[in-house]
Amino acid sequence: MRVAAFALACAAHGWAAAAGCGGLVHHDVGGDYTNADDRAGLEVVESFHFTAQVEHLVSGTTDTLGGDIGYTLEHFPNHHRALAAMAKLGLRDKTEHPPGAKYTVACYFDRALRFKPDDAKVHSIFGGYLLSLGQTGPALEQLREAARLEPDNATAHYNLGLLYLRQHDYAQARAAAERAYALGFPLPGLKNKLIAAGQWTAASAP
Repeated sequence: MRVAAFALACAAHGWAAAAGCGGLVHHDVGGDYTNADDRAGLEVVESFHFTAQVEHLVSGTTDTLGGDIGYTLEHFPNHHRALAAMAKLGLRDKTEHPPGAKYTVACYFDRALRFKPDDAKVHSIFGGYLLSLGQTGPALEQLREAARLEPDNATAHYNLGLLYLRQHDYAQARAAAERAYALGFPLPGLKNKLIAAGQWTAASAP
């Protein structure tokens, strides 16, 4: 697809650029991280810009950490692991705009969701990032959307339950926990917190 055609497709889907977050540009290598055809060039990008040391925030390979992760996200806007790494970098360094990155952390999520608004994993990662910033309202919105898009994703329901619990919305927290455990979520943390709050009953999921 040529750049002009890609721009028209973005406009047709309502992918208007948020202020300061830039437009989406098609590259010969890149595209949808969840699409097998687009992922054909993923190894090339990851080999040079999203190596293990970049993902684990040790050091950049061709640029700063922000530059290498940002490059990856320029080519694959909804690259789940790169988005998580960018979020961790911003939180670790206590900055909204990591050095070398073209955009802010929030902008990379904005770009990912403009590119593929129905990517549940992006909503989930964004929700976790917002929660780490203490933005519980926006975080709840993202986690709800993640659970709606993937109703059988145990992790999405578990994370949603943790947020409801933080807000002392015990009925919603218990419902999310029951759904997560019914789907096989292995960690007992949410259940234990509900038990400690006196909000887990014999009728609840095991």
